[in-house]
Amino acid sequence: MKLLLISDEEDPYLWDHYQPGRLDGVDLILSAGDLKAEYLSFLVTMAHCPLLYVHGNHDGLYEAAPPEGCECVDDRLVIAGGLRILGLGGCMWYNGGAYQYTEREMRRRARRLRGRIARAGGVDILLTHAPAFGVGDAEDPAHRGFRTFTSLLDELHPRCMVHGHVHERYCYGGRRVLEHGGVTVVNACGKYLLEL
Repeated sequence: MKLLLISDEEDPYLWDHYQPGRLDGVDLILSAGDLKAEYLSFLVTMAHCPLLYVHGNHDGLYEAAPPEGCECVDDRLVIAGGLRILGLGGCMWYNGGAYQYTEREMRRRARRLRGRIARAGGVDILLTHAPAFGVGDAEDPAHRGFRTFTSLLDELHPRCMVHGHVHERYCYGGRRVLEHGGVTVVNACGKYLLEL
């Protein structure tokens, strides 16, 4: 299964300079947040496959005009293409803006999904906006990862975690794909193609 992972920065190759056929073969698009709703609507139209998303901390405009043809999976576990996908958007609280959470709030959100996770028999992909603490995050308060996510990786052992929020150009250190306890962790900032 071919997944297009996106977040934070609209890719000109897929939007401004799009040419028919560039999304051929993509089975599922996962957005880890902070992208224009119009961009997501465009991609889902051109790709002819499902697009699932979680909110980033700059997605407050989605309330009035959500991406058309796309499915929000925040605080949900959904099955798409046979993959069990758990969505937990937002980032660590740092200034009180939209979709910002304390560690305690994120832990509570994850706890509410335990029953669904058990009924589904686990999780294949953890889709988040923020990274897990100590796994591709940064030290500043706005880009620090959630310990809740690190615990979920350790407990659930999904096949992969997809996140955004940490832009390569200013604080990622160049590694888009990391590994944590056998789980592949991908920073989707911009775009990334993943075969599962």
